[in-house]
Amino acid sequence: MEMKRICFVVDSIFSIGGVQRVTAVIAKELAKDYDVSIVTFDKPEQLDKSLYNLNEADITYRFFSYPQVGKLKQYICKACSALYLSLQPKAKWCSDLYAHCSYPSELKNALHAELKQGHYDIIIGVHAPLAARLATLRKSLPDTKLIGWLHNSYEALFGNDSHYYIGAKRRRHYIYQFKKLDQVVALCKDDANRFTAFDSAFTPAVIYNPLTLKQGPSSTGTSKRFLAIGRFTPLHKGIDLLIEAFHLFAQKNSEWKLDIVGEGAEENIYRRMIANYNLEDRIAIHPFTNHIQDYYSKAQIYVLSSRWEGMPLVLVEAMSHGLPIISSGLPVSQEIMGDFGMYFKNGDVEDLANRLEEATHINWQEKSEQAKSIALRFDIKNIISKWKELIE
Repeated sequence: MEMKRICFVVDSIFSIGGVQRVTAVIAKELAKDYDVSIVTFDKPEQLDKSLYNLNEADITYRFFSYPQVGKLKQYICKACSALYLSLQPKAKWCSDLYAHCSYPSELKNALHAELKQGHYDIIIGVHAPLAARLATLRKSLPDTKLIGWLHNSYEALFGNDSHYYIGAKRRRHYIYQFKKLDQVVALCKDDANRFTAFDSAFTPAVIYNPLTLKQGPSSTGTSKRFLAIGRFTPLHKGIDLLIEAFHLFAQKNSEWKLDIVGEGAEENIYRRMIANYNLEDRIAIHPFTNHIQDYYSKAQIYVLSSRWEGMPLVLVEAMSHGLPIISSGLPVSQEIMGDFGMYFKNGDVEDLANRLEEATHINWQEKSEQAKSIALRFDIKNIISKWKELIE
């Protein structure tokens, strides 16, 4: 029997990022039983199969780029798109018209030609925008199962203060388009429920991201070090909140230290905050590393101070190393950890400072064993079985 042909359509696979890493892990695992291809908007010179150990799997890579659209057509499409966003019509045909305007035929036809040549049985659009683009090809790919894989939380994508370009004004449109797909995969039950609450006829599947990191030695719980990991993008990871909270905590505690691993545009802001509080000997910022396990192994408590998250895989990575967790009270964090997590009110510096203090007095060994037990649920074998169910 011929193997099913699966294609992932991604913005990028040969660059550093959580979405890229998870996509690579899932694609590699599926390649054991299926014919897997990845269509990427990366440039051919970016090809690097050593990244995420992609050289371990038999995967076909195709590099795709859109053609140019004439300036007059660009202007007309932008004007029509702006009108849709201004009027916010509820009719489905208006959403389809907006899809046509925001995704000109030159671009749509080019992507269709690329995907059609592969004769794929299943095509997976990674991220909400590519899932919506894939939905426009529903009629022209009638015999192909089309799946959208969302990598951001519902609130981050569609909330009134959305931190992405989609925002609340495009929510109805995106959900109309998603409903054309055979299935949409959300990262947690809370997100799936939010979609259904907005449109009762739309129920995404839920598949958690797997643990993708090879574990290092378990933490011994004796270092008196907090750890936070994340890209330094505005607001998202709440590193500013964590530094503020640690400043309050440090006024009462002179022993514990904080390691922050990350890079990004906000780094200088964080370093100035640390200097202003005279905490250079207590808070250290480290660059990203391929040996992040070393930081997990040396830490005693992990802190997730994010204002929003899709699927915070760092929680699972930290728990796999036996780390207790302090987290902002995000629904996805509570869904992953239940009563195990030590939660603070999202955005509340004083509440976070209180959790830091409480964490220094917990029964660490008991929490550590609980952490490892929770992490096992996210083993790749458990997660890939869900994907195979969806594919079959």
